[in-house]
Amino acid sequence: MLSTGLPQGAVPKLERPGPLRDRVYEALLELITTRALQPGQHLVESELAGHLGVSRQPVREALQRLNTEGWVDLRPAQGAFVHEPTEQEADQLLTVRTLLEAEAARLAALNADSAGIEALEEILALGLEAVASDDVDAAVVLNARFHAKIMDLAGNAVLAELAAQVGRRVRWYHAPVARQRGGQSWAEHRDLIAAVADRDEQLAERLMREHTEHTRRSYLAQAKP
Repeated sequence: MLSTGLPQGAVPKLERPGPLRDRVYEALLELITTRALQPGQHLVESELAGHLGVSRQPVREALQRLNTEGWVDLRPAQGAFVHEPTEQEADQLLTVRTLLEAEAARLAALNADSAGIEALEEILALGLEAVASDDVDAAVVLNARFHAKIMDLAGNAVLAELAAQVGRRVRWYHAPVARQRGGQSWAEHRDLIAAVADRDEQLAERLMREHTEHTRRSYLAQAKP
């Protein structure tokens, strides 16, 4: 365990090329969204710089950007802390996600081809394997990949752009309930694939709405003290 509370192996390698501050930003954001850096955790510039193998300046710039985007709180005389989402923030974001995802599912049922259906089924199989082996991290990643594929099959660039703006934060909220939702979440994915394959727009929209609402309620329930 590192001094900042990061699990061994959790620190991502900085990809090259690209401005260093951007690569540090992406690395820190990945650590936050995967909850390797927990909500409320104190972020020490010197320690993060040491873990990432960079100077403190790009870390400071990354933390300022993360603060602007709501991932990090900069507190006077105290330093930087991973943002702790309020119940209202989570509820609002997951409600918006439901609207976007439900429309995406409807459009996917209208537009998906056989290759798209096959891609969804492949992700489903991997998701079920992750659940069976209790690999929560993999399940979270695969869940995000499944929903991204539905969005891709919808074929609406504007909808996809809006979904991308909330996608990483949704992954952040989904992580704490991934084990709790477990196999039920992937059973819902299976039903959704069937509706898309049958080109049943109304059923696909309803199933996705119910699916995302289940996640929203699960998050809010576990967030209560």
